[in-house]
Amino acid sequence: MKILCIVCAIVIVLIIGMGFYLSKFSITINRQSLSDALKWQMEHYDLSWYRPSYVPDEFKDKFNEENQNEQLMEEEKSYTIKSFDGYELHAYYLKNIKETNKYIIISHGHTDNHYGSLKYTKMYLELGFNVIIYDLRGHGSNEETICTYSVRERKDLDVIIKDTYERYGNVEYLGIHGESLGGATSIAVLENKPKIDFVVDDCGFADISEVFKGAIQGVPKFMVDVASVCTKLRYGYSYKQMRPVESLTENTIPLCCIHGKDDGFILPEHASKFQNATKGYCEVNLIDGASHAASVLTDPVKYKRIVEEFLEKISK
Repeated sequence: MKILCIVCAIVIVLIIGMGFYLSKFSITINRQSLSDALKWQMEHYDLSWYRPSYVPDEFKDKFNEENQNEQLMEEEKSYTIKSFDGYELHAYYLKNIKETNKYIIISHGHTDNHYGSLKYTKMYLELGFNVIIYDLRGHGSNEETICTYSVRERKDLDVIIKDTYERYGNVEYLGIHGESLGGATSIAVLENKPKIDFVVDDCGFADISEVFKGAIQGVPKFMVDVASVCTKLRYGYSYKQMRPVESLTENTIPLCCIHGKDDGFILPEHASKFQNATKGYCEVNLIDGASHAASVLTDPVKYKRIVEEFLEKISK
């Protein structure tokens, strides 16, 4: 009996220790540098239309005026926004070269930064929107902090939406678009009933626990629940709070969910859960051959057509 008690105690200590390790691992942001992010974007699609407010020295020759093949935007303007708790968010305004009162706010994915939103920006400029991109909390130029997988991020986005109306006096039509963590955040903010006209969600998660349980290997799935308790004890947040799908119970704002059919990280079924949960119009579109966060790069023509047709539907 004594040996059994010792073994049980050791097992419990190991489980708790592993729980705190997984908690720290999941909540820590191994963020990409601005230079690495911009390099990746430039290697995967055309950015000759982009006129950034700041360019790292190594890329300055890529953004000379003579390299601007398409005139879609005026020069980018950068600014900061104080969030609900005083945290400073870095944002960037890309004004459409044509006068317009339509605006879109784009939220990037986990570990990325505002450069990761550029893959969607050209499409919205062509569709007649002014575009606002920003670094999510803990990402890009922002101060380092933990990721709460839509809990605090939702509040940040709500502040950015309100700031957009206050900062730009001609906003008559405003939408939000998010990828992965940004998609989940764009869904979660609907709990605040923001003044927006639509949401485009690209591969956002409905419940972060499901993502973690699908991703971990070599340890029992119940360790995700243990890590959730450890995260609550250590950081004040549990995975149970990180369920954007619960923000849709009273939502009537139109949703367009786009998901890679071959996404093995955040499964396409998350989009279906959003569709089943919301009270308003919601459509789910799957992109053949697309892995996680790669839909717009896999089939950019279809992607733009989906968004354009969605906007036409909800305008009626």
